[in-house]
Amino acid sequence: CYRENILKTAKALVEDTKLLVSGAASSQDKLAQAAQSSANTITQLAEVVKLGAASLGSDDPETQVVLINAIKDVAKALSDLISATKGAASKPADDPSMYQLKGAAKVMVTNVTSLLKTVKAVEDEATRGTRALEATIEYIKQELTVFQSSEVPEKTSSPEESIRMTKGITMATAKAVAAGNSCRQEDVIATANLSRKAVADMLTACKQASYHSEVSEEVRERALRFGTECTLGYLELLEHVLLV
Repeated sequence: CYRENILKTAKALVEDTKLLVSGAASSQDKLAQAAQSSANTITQLAEVVKLGAASLGSDDPETQVVLINAIKDVAKALSDLISATKGAASKPADDPSMYQLKGAAKVMVTNVTSLLKTVKAVEDEATRGTRALEATIEYIKQELTVFQSSEVPEKTSSPEESIRMTKGITMATAKAVAAGNSCRQEDVIATANLSRKAVADMLTACKQASYHSEVSEEVRERALRFGTECTLGYLELLEHVLLV
């Protein structure tokens, strides 16, 4: 029941995405209607996904987290898409903002597809862990793209905060190795959830620290490079666990 409702609402959201993209080249009224429609649809989708997560029962919290993370990714992608649409409104087809809009739309569709795959996998216990890992790998790749962009973070943090966040990577690495050894679905799902948070927190802290007022251009470049290398290394680890 929940799966059918999620599928139906997700399809409606994909249609809203198309309207948002085409709305950038049309009137402000059409754009506003598309934005309002997509906001209503994502609210409905979040509700049916939450009901689906609740139906799993409290004895499987890690899988519930996987579902909730999937809808959070879709909501974030929609927010980014709406921002990109506003930036591209009334601009010529070859304007850089139009390329950003197409990129945001692609991420949006990718995340909706990922959500649907996750919903399907939840019904099959044998594939839950694999799907959770695949979703986490996709999420980390998207976070890395944001990290590597030229966008300056809204706030900065101390180098100590960045160092503190690397401890999460150490813990997640140990968890990933253990999951690769045990091959138990619940261990793999827990690894996927922990890895997602650990890497995202590390990337945020690293970028914020690299833009601290006392950090030189040379040190900033090194910090950003090492943040990227750490993430790529961790992605490789997760790919190995996935193979196992």
